[in-house]
Amino acid sequence: MARPLVAIVGRPNVGKSMLFNKLTGQRLSIVEDTPGVTRDRLYAPCEWRGRKFDLVDTGGIEPGTDSEMLLFMRRQAEIAIDNATVIIFLCDIQTGLTASDQEVASMLLKSGKPVVLAVNKMDSTGPENPDIYEFYNLGLGDPVPVSAVHGHGTGDLLDECFRYFPEGEGEEEDEDVTKVAIIGKPNVGKSSLVNRILGQERVIVSDVAGTTRDAVDNYFENEKGRYLFIDTAGMRRKSRVDDRVEKFSVLRATLAIERCDVCLIMIDANEGVTEQDTKVAGLAHEAGKASIIVVNKWDAVEKDDKTMDRMCKDIRRDLSYMTYAPILFISALTGSRVERLFDAINDVANQAAMRITTGMLNDVLNDATARVQPPTDKGKRLKVYYMTQVGIKPPHFVIFCNDAKLFHFSYQRYLENQIRATFGLEGTPVKITIRQKGDKEG
Repeated sequence: MARPLVAIVGRPNVGKSMLFNKLTGQRLSIVEDTPGVTRDRLYAPCEWRGRKFDLVDTGGIEPGTDSEMLLFMRRQAEIAIDNATVIIFLCDIQTGLTASDQEVASMLLKSGKPVVLAVNKMDSTGPENPDIYEFYNLGLGDPVPVSAVHGHGTGDLLDECFRYFPEGEGEEEDEDVTKVAIIGKPNVGKSSLVNRILGQERVIVSDVAGTTRDAVDNYFENEKGRYLFIDTAGMRRKSRVDDRVEKFSVLRATLAIERCDVCLIMIDANEGVTEQDTKVAGLAHEAGKASIIVVNKWDAVEKDDKTMDRMCKDIRRDLSYMTYAPILFISALTGSRVERLFDAINDVANQAAMRITTGMLNDVLNDATARVQPPTDKGKRLKVYYMTQVGIKPPHFVIFCNDAKLFHFSYQRYLENQIRATFGLEGTPVKITIRQKGDKEG
C-alpha cells in the first residue's frame, strides 16, 4: 500500500512553505515574502505516531487569476489535491478570512477529499485570538491554530490528519530506488523531460527561464526499475544570480547532485555545449557522480548522416574531462529515444557501484606495468607494488608504490585507461589515490 499523501494548500503567502519546512524538519522549500515563490509541488517524507507519510507543498491558489504563472501554480495545486489522502487548508489570522479563502474552500469541498482547516501565524501564547472564530464560516469544521514559525499547534494538526490515514502500515521505502538529478542551464527542457517520463504535468513547463525554482522529487516505476527524478532549477552564470531566490536554487541544484546516484546533464541541441554547460557538468564530475550527457531538442535540428557524429566530437572536445559519460540524443517534446534513458541510467548506476577484487586489479596492474614501464626520474625508477579498491560511487582505487613523487599524472591516467578497458566503468568517474609503501591503506 502506498504511503498517505498530505497536501498543504491555500492562497499565496499564508505560510505554506514555512509550515512544510517545520513539519519536515528540513529547509527544502524556498521561503520568501514574495507571493509565488513556491511554484511547483515539492514532496518530502514525514513520520507521525510511527506512521510514515509524504507531505507536499504547493504553489498558492490564486482564484480567478489571469497571470500565466499563477495559473500554472493553480494547476499544480489541483493535481496535488487530486492525489492527496488528506488536505491541510492553511489560512492566515493576520489577514483574516478573505474572499479568496472562501473560493479555495469551495473548491476543496467539491473535491470530496478530507480537509483539515489550519489557521497560521497564531504566534503568541496565552488566550486564543478570538478572530479565529470567523474561519468557522468556511464550513470546514474546527480550525486548528498553528504557528509555522514556532511550531505551536503542529502536533494537533498532524493528529487531525492522522485520523484520515487508511488502516495498515504504509509502504517502506525501498533501497533499490535510483536517484536521478536532471541538471542543466535554464530552459534546456529539464521539466519537459520529467513530464514526458511521468506522463502527467507534474512540473511547471514554460518558456520563462528559471520557472523551476526548487529541486522537485518525482517517484517513477516501470519494468526497468524504480527511480526518483529530481528536477533542478536551471543554473545560471554566477554574475546573473543576483536575487536571493536564485541563489537558493543554485544551492538546491548542487544539493540535488550530492544526493543523487546518476546525473543527467542536459544540453540544448540547437546551442551545443556552452560555457555554462561546462560549469554544470563540472559540478557533477567533481562530485564523483555517474553521468549521462543528454542532448535534448534533437527534433529541432536540421540533420544529415554526419550531424550526430559531429555533435559527439564537439561534446567530447568541450567536455574533455567527461569522456567516460555516454551521450544520448532525445526529444522531450516528441518523446523520441526517451525510453533509452532507463537502460543507460541502470548501466551507469551499476558501473559506479562496481566492486573489483584485489586479485583481478593486480592482474591488470601487472600486465599494464609490463607493457609500459613505470617512469624514472634522475635514475630512480617508480615501483608499483599493488592496487586495491577502497570505495564505490565513484569507484575509488588506492595504488601503493615506492615513491609517490615519481608517479607522474600521465602514468596514472594510463593505468586508469587500462582499468576502464578491462572492467568498463562507463558513465562514472574513477578516483585514484597514490600511496607510498608505509602509508596507511584507505
